[in-house]
Amino acid sequence: MTDGSAARAAGEERALTSVAAGDRFEGEEPRDLPRLWHVTLSVSGEEAPLKEVRRALEQLAHDHPFLLTSRYANDHAEIRYWEEARDLHDAAAVALRLWGEHRQTAGLPPWEIVGLEVIDRQTYHQRIAEGYGPPPATPVGAHPF
Repeated sequence: MTDGSAARAAGEERALTSVAAGDRFEGEEPRDLPRLWHVTLSVSGEEAPLKEVRRALEQLAHDHPFLLTSRYANDHAEIRYWEEARDLHDAAAVALRLWGEHRQTAGLPPWEIVGLEVIDRQTYHQRIAEGYGPPPATPVGAHPF
């Protein structure tokens, strides 16, 4: 064997080194602390009356005041909000359940999720500063496209 690390006797196992729980790289945020994630959820489906779509989105925002803004048409909508979650996977999982779990209580149209973007707070603000992110969610509420 030419490699020094491979010069072990047959059957001899190499010892593994582990990192203690809680250890992290310098400057790295602890992974178990919640962070803010900006979520954009897009849904679409068969046409529904605009008044019903608006009322349903307003009810969803009333039931869950974390919703910043929503835009809608008679066959699609976009919801934008901040989610506090440990990581992107958790924030995306909550976002993917939002529409279906509240379809009955808010009277949402039977549309399907057709798009999801989840970005961290730093990326959101960087996009805004560079001029290519979505405009800040003002005014808050449900608005036609």
